[in-house]
Amino acid sequence: MSTATVPRQSLQTTPATDEQATDLLVDLVATPSVSGHEQRAVEVFAHHAAALGYRAEIDAAGNGLAWRRGSADDKLIVLLGHIDTVPGDIPVRLKNGILHGRGSVDAKGPLCAFLAAASRAELPEGVSLLVAAALGEEAESPGAHHLATQLRPDACFIGEPSGWDGVTLGYKGSVRMRATVTRDNGHSAAPGDSACDYLFGWWRRVEARMGELNEGRTGEFDRIAWSVRGISSENDGLHDVGELMAGYRLPTWIAPEELRVKLRQIDHEGVKLRFVGDERAWRSERNDAVARALTGAIRGEGGRPHPKVKTGTADMNVVGPVWGCPIAAYGPGDSMLDHAPNEHQKIDEYLRSIRVLTRAIESLAQEIR
Repeated sequence: MSTATVPRQSLQTTPATDEQATDLLVDLVATPSVSGHEQRAVEVFAHHAAALGYRAEIDAAGNGLAWRRGSADDKLIVLLGHIDTVPGDIPVRLKNGILHGRGSVDAKGPLCAFLAAASRAELPEGVSLLVAAALGEEAESPGAHHLATQLRPDACFIGEPSGWDGVTLGYKGSVRMRATVTRDNGHSAAPGDSACDYLFGWWRRVEARMGELNEGRTGEFDRIAWSVRGISSENDGLHDVGELMAGYRLPTWIAPEELRVKLRQIDHEGVKLRFVGDERAWRSERNDAVARALTGAIRGEGGRPHPKVKTGTADMNVVGPVWGCPIAAYGPGDSMLDHAPNEHQKIDEYLRSIRVLTRAIESLAQEIR
């Protein structure tokens, strides 16, 4: 149940037609919204939501909110998508039933499908619905972190591309690390390691330790993954400084704080460690109420459901541990196109996903009321 101030006014939305749903997607994709610069896109989202009869607002964090049928005592279903994108200008064009443009898959396609489907769904008395366009998922997820503290929904759909017949049950956690070492400057021909040499030696010990932690574990989702994201050095004539940036993807059996402890236990004399961007892994079961609603709806549309887990992160990692409600991710589009220079959305798949979501919302609402 929500702890936020839910409007008590009963609102009846106008079901979005396929043409309106397509116009919504094209309009939102054509509105740039790189993380940190989403305001105009949120306004576009709110405009379309209001036109469909939602009570549209922008919250204190800047998220776009579209409410349907509200009462503080109602059960609450949240459809949480993100409106920001990574950088990269892809000319927006709709040709031969394919929409090209940044965000068409990740994740304005799922967000727009949420808004269109939620306008069509027939809801029983006692069930409220909120479609949220969150800020900054591609950065530090400030929008989802804010909503996590404001709401207590009874069920949640996360808007991420899964393919129209896919249901995403979980995402790995993440930790980002910055390791820095400073050494007295010396001649490059003199004996001794440079700062970067020293870092490379330490990094080999890190890799060995991660391998030990993964021993006996199979499957990419159940293993720690790590990679160097950048390395740099500088020298002011007195000091040689090396810096290594790395990222870790975490399974459900190790929390970010546990990984930090294990990294600090590795001999790192002279290496200063800083950590940012901690997110816990989260995984729902196949019998989760939202997952069941989606799989049933996919079958109802003539598809064969494909449950999956992903090695990336999403706003499910932020809200899942806090809300503890039934939760799964769904949305049209091929996730292999996330952040890609040829990102595009097939309109027929997008419209099919709206039909799936409409069925799923209706069946879930009947179950939780």
